[in-house]
Amino acid sequence: MAERAGRWGAFAVAAGVFALDRLSKWVVETRMTGWETYTVIPGCFNLIRTENRGAAFSLLAGLEGPWPALLLILLTAAAVVVISALLWRFGVSAESGPALRYGLALILGGALGNLFDRLFRGAVTDFLELYAGEFRWPAFNLADAAITAGALLALWDMWRARRARHGS
Repeated sequence: MAERAGRWGAFAVAAGVFALDRLSKWVVETRMTGWETYTVIPGCFNLIRTENRGAAFSLLAGLEGPWPALLLILLTAAAVVVISALLWRFGVSAESGPALRYGLALILGGALGNLFDRLFRGAVTDFLELYAGEFRWPAFNLADAAITAGALLALWDMWRARRARHGS
């Protein structure tokens, strides 16, 4: 019973991330024009509507033709399948703690959000911009934030588990 709850809990988190990502992008897409900017916290945080046809930080965005987009779709779809299989198989195993399980769930939900954009829109909508002075972090979205948070959670859980195994 706990195994089933752990699995479905992780998939529910992934579905929640996907839903929040889609909702936030829909709001931005229907309420903002391209490159329109709203200052939220002066000197720190803006809402800015951008489209990213590339990978993280706009990698591959300048390449022409269908191959870069197809490559990104295939890689993301493969990641979705692998992470889903890991969550299904090791949902609550002794080796995986909740941080790993929910870290993978955050990654899965974020990957699904960006995959949806690539499949149905041809580009990912980004709208969160952090900056300090002249330094500007590339715009990102809730899916990207979930992927980053999930990766950090998963890494922390693996580091913690390794320390426990080695008694350090």
